[in-house]
Amino acid sequence: MDTASSRDLFAGSAQGPRPFDYSGKRVLVVGMARSGVDASQLLLRLSAVPLLNDRKDRAALGPALDCFENTPAEWHLGEDPVTLLSQADAVLISPGVPIDAPVVLRAKEMGLYVLGELEFAFQQAQGTMIGITGTNGKTTTVTLLGEICKAAGRRTFVSGNIGDPLSGVAPQSRPGDMLVTEISSFQLESIDTFRPHVAAVLNVTEDHLIRHYTMENYIAVKRRVFENQTAEDFAVLNADDPLCVGMARGLKAQVFWFSRLRQDLPGAFVKDGVITVSCQGRETPVCPAKDVFIPGAHNLENALAAVMMAFLLDIPAPVIAQTLRTFQGVEHRIEFVREVDGVRYINDSKGTNADSTVKAIDTMTAPTVLILGGYDKHVSFRSLARHIVSSPQIEQVVVLGATRAQLVRELSEAGFSRIYEADSFEEAVEAARSLARRGGNVLLSPACASFDMFSCFEERGERFKELVRRLS
Repeated sequence: MDTASSRDLFAGSAQGPRPFDYSGKRVLVVGMARSGVDASQLLLRLSAVPLLNDRKDRAALGPALDCFENTPAEWHLGEDPVTLLSQADAVLISPGVPIDAPVVLRAKEMGLYVLGELEFAFQQAQGTMIGITGTNGKTTTVTLLGEICKAAGRRTFVSGNIGDPLSGVAPQSRPGDMLVTEISSFQLESIDTFRPHVAAVLNVTEDHLIRHYTMENYIAVKRRVFENQTAEDFAVLNADDPLCVGMARGLKAQVFWFSRLRQDLPGAFVKDGVITVSCQGRETPVCPAKDVFIPGAHNLENALAAVMMAFLLDIPAPVIAQTLRTFQGVEHRIEFVREVDGVRYINDSKGTNADSTVKAIDTMTAPTVLILGGYDKHVSFRSLARHIVSSPQIEQVVVLGATRAQLVRELSEAGFSRIYEADSFEEAVEAARSLARRGGNVLLSPACASFDMFSCFEERGERFKELVRRLS
């Protein structure tokens, strides 16, 4: 695809009428993972007929589709979705389906309404929508903000790219609820009317170029989280990230910032060691930065983003402070598993890109064996390799997966030679154990997605923890 046409796809809005009346309509649902299942169930509630489609057959999808037995839903598993378009009034795509997939392009040529699961769920949801995206830190920030909202007594749903899809939450939502939603670039490709009252982009670094082709496209699709906001809404951006700073130009929403390094902008920052919010010319202290329970500079950034958004949602500073002191982080993100023979094993399976792994490395305070590698997203690891060379903590690296050869090459080019090549995930854990020394760490932070060996990063993290628990 040429750059100009791909830019139009990633920066433009979905095609079709709005609002759309789903009652009695036949909606082709492409992709029957969790979001597709929840979206199809919601379609049934709206008296639509979902056409269930996935490249996998029923046996491969397992019991997840049992809920559609004895319903009007039609089964079209293992079929080419393009051949089903003549039977459909609209097409609903799961996040795993790109907007330049043949079924999407053909559906738009036919004038069919095409939308993604996030857009569809938003149309049915009630309450205050909070949308958080970024290359790294989404899950931690979303979970933290959700806990802050709950501590303030707000009825809160945490959903989206984390846990329950928004389609599963929407039927339960009502006015006054807080809908704290983690949003991926894949979901933002296909929005139309999606409008969060408070939206944030935490950071932008190279990722998912196998899907988005260029960094220009990736930045454009991340910025779409602000696309439908008005002057009544709030945009929150990272003042320490140049790409985020560039996103602020031309936004209709009121812009606020978070920063570890600056104190001269409206937003959340650290002043004299205290997390502080500056809004409408008034500064409000929240708590000492050292009180934030989750470690690392990147988690301080996540906390500052959550503080700013909570403040814009009228949550009192003491409630925010108490949650910062007690929130212990999320599973699969720099998660301590156990200590064996004096070696600490740390699960950072959610480290699915180079920048995320850099942040994990920076939290290590003892000699560390790093496990790297996985699915190939067509990105460079050169900056990560240089960081590993300069890190005093990384003693050995175990590489595996589809990116193994690339990692060996780029680590070697950077001057790092203490590399072990593993043929399997199990061998990687055993090798890391043999290479680690007492008082040190084994860190799983692959800098890659998991799809070459696992269905998701959660499965990879659970497998790592299982293997570690079996070490004697």
